[in-house]
Amino acid sequence: MLQIAKFVGLLLSILSLYALLGHAFFIPGSPWQDRLLDALGMLGLAASVCFASGIIFEIPDRRFDPEPTPRLTQTLPVRLFFWTVGLGTLLFVLSWFLAADFVPMIWKNQPY
Repeated sequence: MLQIAKFVGLLLSILSLYALLGHAFFIPGSPWQDRLLDALGMLGLAASVCFASGIIFEIPDRRFDPEPTPRLTQTLPVRLFFWTVGLGTLLFVLSWFLAADFVPMIWKNQPY
């Protein structure tokens, strides 16, 4: 039963991170400030889901497990959260910079 709970927790973590990146990048027609606010709201939701799933991953499989349980920050969902947030932040800043500063230089006939 614990393995199923871990699978469901990891699946919910992945889906929440997917929704986070979707709100950060794939909202057509919205300005970057609105995307940032939406992404920050989804960041809180994804963090709570990933850390709750990490708590499930901390539960040992057997009652008398000789191996120590991993710390919360060493579990798979929390590591996945940190990597996704770090790389997503880097890509968000880079795409905002390119859209605001680089695209106007190469596209002279902009519609706005």
